[in-house]
Amino acid sequence: MKNSEIQKLLMTSLPLDKVYVDSDDNHHFKIVAIGEIFNKLNYVQKQQLIYQPLAKYISDQTIHAVSIKTYTPKEWSYNKKLM
Repeated sequence: MKNSEIQKLLMTSLPLDKVYVDSDDNHHFKIVAIGEIFNKLNYVQKQQLIYQPLAKYISDQTIHAVSIKTYTPKEWSYNKKLM
């Protein structure tokens, strides 16, 4: 699966402002998702939101591993400076 396909899937499935996806092998993905949807959610709830649209591709092993970082727009405006 291509980075752009995961990005499009997440952007159309969830109300996100921005999604960054990176992979060296198209099986192990690093995802950074930004949106107000993460406001007031705990860590597990944030992870579950991102995993939901990807579940089919994880179960059929199209996606082997996912690293997820989630931010509200306010958190992102601070954290992107550190990256």
